[in-house]
Amino acid sequence: MRNVIVLGSTGSIGTQTLDIIAANSDKFRVIGLSAGGSNPNLLAQQAIEFAVEYVAIANGTAAQDFQLALYAHAQKAGYAEGSYELPKLLIGPDAATQLAAVPCDVVVNGITGAVGLGPTVAALKAGTTLALANKESLVIGGRAVTSLAAPGQIVPVDSEHSALAQCLLSGDHSEVSRLVLTASGGPFRGYSREQLASVTTEQALKHPTWVMGPVVTINSATMMNKGLEVIEAHLLFGIPMDRIDVVVHPQSVVHSMVEFVDGSTIAQASPPDMHLPIALGLNWPHRIAGAAQGCDWSQATSWTFEPVDTQTFAALDLARLAGTRAGTAPAVLNAANEVAVQAFIDGSLSFIGITEVVQASVKNHLDGHFVSDEHLTIEEVLRAAEWADQHSRELIGSRDVHSQNVQ
Repeated sequence: MRNVIVLGSTGSIGTQTLDIIAANSDKFRVIGLSAGGSNPNLLAQQAIEFAVEYVAIANGTAAQDFQLALYAHAQKAGYAEGSYELPKLLIGPDAATQLAAVPCDVVVNGITGAVGLGPTVAALKAGTTLALANKESLVIGGRAVTSLAAPGQIVPVDSEHSALAQCLLSGDHSEVSRLVLTASGGPFRGYSREQLASVTTEQALKHPTWVMGPVVTINSATMMNKGLEVIEAHLLFGIPMDRIDVVVHPQSVVHSMVEFVDGSTIAQASPPDMHLPIALGLNWPHRIAGAAQGCDWSQATSWTFEPVDTQTFAALDLARLAGTRAGTAPAVLNAANEVAVQAFIDGSLSFIGITEVVQASVKNHLDGHFVSDEHLTIEEVLRAAEWADQHSRELIGSRDVHSQNVQ
């Protein structure tokens, strides 16, 4: 029996994680849940269903709503008044970080964005297996995060990195020639830059394959999500950035591939369903029977692969630059992107303006504020992210965002 803490339990990764745990109650027990607080009713329902010991809520004003919902769900579940032991409640912006430090077997970090860094660090310092869906915390923390992890302590939950981890079991690290990450191409595959200039938020939020949160969905549309995944793959598997490729695969059935030195390529294929990589994250290195449906080989089908148009989707090469420079550059990349994506959602920035803001922020950072890996600490990462947050807001506010060449 593995004791599990689920961070971001009301989001897409969190709810699917709880699906798997509910179907495998002989293998897992949930002891803690965290959420931002936007859906206190669902969080209360989860807390009752799994009889958790801890609940962490980032938004303090949502705590009262959660408690009211908790009592209501307890009554519906048939608990007599006073007979249900309430979970310990952790409240505030550091609540998830406090929860991640609680002793358990697995912490699933399904939080979206840089706010997941604190919980990632806390879980690693506690010596807990970290099932990581929050790619941002690894990307921005870089070596400051990986230096905290014991071998095998971080288990990837992103479908692409889970696929790579599975494929890498086919050979030694020294036999790896290249990693190949697949990308669906997002909703704007085949668009020109001119066409991208007029796309709407509604269009950007219609991903052709996956159902995800708004930030990740828009990151997929700009290809920034794939850029972050390239950096993540580099940090997770120790393969140089120039040996990590990206290929567009619209069907999203082949989740990633590993090419070995003898010319053999091993691919992991399954229908697009996050239950499979989540199940592996919970139970690594062992599989869970029935976690997801396999491919139907009785039906005729075809898979296609094509190169990424990096001239139109410049975010991918920008992420490669930040990942190659390392240090605080990825933290600036991610923080500026989070601000720019929100500005696009709010209607104060165009779609192509997202990448332009990030590009300008990275360039200015490299020109005057950059801290290399040699001097990198979590504190430096946080300072860089704070600088990027402010700088990108100023750029957007000035309405003077334009493309800049970054070397």
